[in-house]
Amino acid sequence: MALQLLALPVFLPILSAITLIALHRAGIQIQRIISGASVSILLICVVYLLASGAGDTAEVYPMGDWPAPFGIVWVYDRLSGLMLLLTALLGGVSFLYAIATDEDKKGAHFHALFQAQLFGLNGAFLTGDVFNLFVFFEVLLLASYGLMLHGGGAARSRAGLHYIVINLIGSTIFLFAVGALYGVLGTLNLADLAVKISQAPASTYGLIAAASFLLFVVFAIKAAAFPLYLWLPGTYAETSAPVAALFAIMTKVGLYAMLRVHGTLFNELTAPMALINLIDPWMLLLGLLTLIMATFGVLAAINVRRQVAYLVLASVGTLMIALGINTQAALTGGLYYWIHTTLMTAGFFLLAGQIVRTRGDQIGETHPPMPQAILAGSLFLAYAIGLAGLPPLTGFFGKTMILFAALANPLWVPIYATVLISSVLMVVALARSGSALFYRVEHAPAAVKSAPINTRLSWAAVSIPLGLVVLMVIASKPITHWLTQTSIQIHDTPRYIQRVLHPTPTAPGAGFAPHPLHDTKVAH
Repeated sequence: MALQLLALPVFLPILSAITLIALHRAGIQIQRIISGASVSILLICVVYLLASGAGDTAEVYPMGDWPAPFGIVWVYDRLSGLMLLLTALLGGVSFLYAIATDEDKKGAHFHALFQAQLFGLNGAFLTGDVFNLFVFFEVLLLASYGLMLHGGGAARSRAGLHYIVINLIGSTIFLFAVGALYGVLGTLNLADLAVKISQAPASTYGLIAAASFLLFVVFAIKAAAFPLYLWLPGTYAETSAPVAALFAIMTKVGLYAMLRVHGTLFNELTAPMALINLIDPWMLLLGLLTLIMATFGVLAAINVRRQVAYLVLASVGTLMIALGINTQAALTGGLYYWIHTTLMTAGFFLLAGQIVRTRGDQIGETHPPMPQAILAGSLFLAYAIGLAGLPPLTGFFGKTMILFAALANPLWVPIYATVLISSVLMVVALARSGSALFYRVEHAPAAVKSAPINTRLSWAAVSIPLGLVVLMVIASKPITHWLTQTSIQIHDTPRYIQRVLHPTPTAPGAGFAPHPLHDTKVAH
């Protein structure tokens, strides 16, 4: 495999965005062709990378042949490969729905912003240093703000103002954290930071810990964790359906950053004893609180899109619980649930878009029966089962693995109580919503508010995420094995460090020499 292929998921979207801006007067059809080709090539690329076994050991591509820690490096492993695949899949279904419903015609530069969003997401998942993570966070902020306001409207503007103010505060905190780390350690490459932290004098531990907590606050804002989640429900509920579907992975960027940055810098294998697992107790506690508040939000929601937004928040809480438990078994279950909830919330947002277009958004109001109500109701039932964590879909398997892993945690009782009670209450809330949407109807001929231009394509886009989850059920054994290997790789921080800083094999077929941190851990 050519290492240059690792850079394609980053550079293809940004080149496409530049091309789309240059050709913005060429017409919407040309823009659709360019954007569709870019998304298709991206999906083919990330599938090929996974199928070829790239990422079984971390692959490193140094930009301009400048080695780490002096140059910019892209690091591709199983976790980043998984996130790239989810991004490409969500980009594909969001693109299909946008062109099927003409959402992309409601404002200028939709496809350029869409590609810029993919650029920011893929860059965040591949970058090997903290400063470039900040840069890609800013790209995400700009692109997502433009996409959120696409189509206009006072409600979107209000939600957008809330969104951008909170995230600009997060960006400022991020800069403080980056400055503190660089001032103390003299580097921002993740692998090099881990080495420098392992060798840091005890007098610097306080500042390093402070920078760690600042980073955690930033990532918690991106993930919409309690109490920093208030921007999410309004933002996701007011934006268009294809944009909300793509935003389903936005909160996962914050969770990915927690796992990648804190997992690399403050783990048991490389960090000094005083700095090991600094945020795990906080992550577990905030995960429980996030799940509780999300459950209340799902119960109280008065429209479909806001209810789905709170379901996204519930998935964040569940995943933070898995990351806070911080064992290999919990991480395997968390990754399984990660895939499931990303696909299901994206599909549910698209379904909510269909419901809004043909029936109306308010759960408590009565309307004439929807066109294709049987199809819509069946999909609603399937998505509700999946997001409530009921069998036979993969949400049940993911939550079960997390709960089994929680038995070894001292807080297993509140974990079990919160996860199980929240699942029951979500079933109640979604059953009530489904009944109101599909059974409480006026006895009048069906009326279409704003029928999709391409009905078949729009329903196909809604159904694809559910179909992928069904395939996950069928292939659960190999997927679980692959995710187990992924969790092992994530916890093998010394190997990650060695691959980034010393990527040359010691001899043909001999693998790579052990990193010195393997030997110095005993000293801590």
